[in-house]
Amino acid sequence: MRAVQVQEYGGPEVLRTVETEVPEPGPGQVSVDVAYAGVNFADLKARGEGYRVPSLPFVPGLEVSGRVRALGEGVSGVEVGQEVAALTAGGAYADVVVTDATTVFPLPSGVDLRTAATLPTVLPTAYALVHAVGRLQPGETVLVQGAAGGIGTVVGQLAKAAGASGVFGVVSGAAKAKYALDHGYDDVFVVPSTTDSVQFADEVRAATGGRGVDLALDPVGGETFRASLASLAVFGRLVSFGNASSAEPWRVGQPELYPTGLSVSGFSILTMAQTAPGALRALTEKAFAAVAEGVVSLPVTAEFPLEEASEAHRLMGGRTSTGKLLLRVA
Repeated sequence: MRAVQVQEYGGPEVLRTVETEVPEPGPGQVSVDVAYAGVNFADLKARGEGYRVPSLPFVPGLEVSGRVRALGEGVSGVEVGQEVAALTAGGAYADVVVTDATTVFPLPSGVDLRTAATLPTVLPTAYALVHAVGRLQPGETVLVQGAAGGIGTVVGQLAKAAGASGVFGVVSGAAKAKYALDHGYDDVFVVPSTTDSVQFADEVRAATGGRGVDLALDPVGGETFRASLASLAVFGRLVSFGNASSAEPWRVGQPELYPTGLSVSGFSILTMAQTAPGALRALTEKAFAAVAEGVVSLPVTAEFPLEEASEAHRLMGGRTSTGKLLLRVA
């Protein structure tokens, strides 16, 4: 079978398509004939700096849609040939991937394989940020970093559906700002570089009459995390769900939190898949239902054949992409 391997860390050019053995599922696992694979920023960090890479060579990719190929011992709830979406720990850039049965989901009615490939990482993450971790309430306001990306696109729509009175986004360019305004955002702040991130805290204060926002969602870390914290209203909440900046891990304590009763929490779908798969499965089923019911949609803005995975990485790494990028496998 074909697989896209990382044999050494580096730029998009290190992605190589190779022929390799078809993997077989072990106990509690499922193998899937891949139709589409989603491209995520975590894949770029894996390729470039070894993020969550156990060893080389490594096949990146965290989400697929396709058909069940084979079942490992003890697996129930899905059948061979059934159309599914799946979250993986890696290996998605391939004709066949093996993953734990707990993160394999039958497709909701009316959802096709192309749409399904956009769901496994983005939808549960966005749903958790708004509801399970962020606990957004009707009438509250929310600030979202990366508002034009996959998660940002869905969060804007979910926040509106939850009754948010103001949905604010941060993006890196004017084209992304227009895109975000078309997907649920009331106002968008253009910050060309993370080194300019401090400026948006002042803009958020101005846009909210000096109050700040009730909920801020940050996948960037570093100075952006600090500026998001500075954007919060009294009793505001900040959820960290990534460290795209590769900055030192954040630390906050009494001096930052006590004066206005702030709180900081975190979320990682990949970590939860290992530590609380049952809770993640329940969360994912709710998130998928939001798509099936038409509450949210995630546009596929670019699609590449499997052999052109490097081009997909160049597009995402150039910070010009919006929505969701896919690899077409079969």
